[in-house]
Amino acid sequence: MNPSAKQWLALLARLVVGGVWIWAGFAKLADPLGSVQAVQAYDLLPTSLAEPIGYALPAVEVVIGLALVVGVMSRGAAAISVVLFVGFVIGIASAWARGLEIDCGCFGGGGYDPDASSKYPVEIARDVALLAASLFVVWAGPGRLALDAVLFRRRTPRDLERELDNELEGAE
Repeated sequence: MNPSAKQWLALLARLVVGGVWIWAGFAKLADPLGSVQAVQAYDLLPTSLAEPIGYALPAVEVVIGLALVVGVMSRGAAAISVVLFVGFVIGIASAWARGLEIDCGCFGGGGYDPDASSKYPVEIARDVALLAASLFVVWAGPGRLALDAVLFRRRTPRDLERELDNELEGAE
């Protein structure tokens, strides 16, 4: 893949995944109890875990989304994104396999949904696509227009030598 195309594709992946996380997180922040109920509806976790996860998840999603959009700690944020999407795919597939008719709660809401079974394939496909985009960012790096490039700029020994020379000239 052309290095320039890879950088632009990484930017696109970062912005799309980050935007989805921000949208999903903000949709749930307004209704924290609904977020808890959505996690509990999957019936995969004990209440002692489902409740704190339900309360924390929206904030985690917003933070991951902002990190990806701004391009700070991009690979780490994308790696956490991968883990979350794997969990969501497993959760939705499990609900489908067990015959649960629940809204995924991905963008708020949750609970009983009589049409849920017909939505599960699309929700799983969406999350797998976002998982793939997250994996691409982990592999390719943040791409263009990332704050990482400014904060964690790699300097060669020659760059360091020039900086030292400039400092010494300024001291004279």
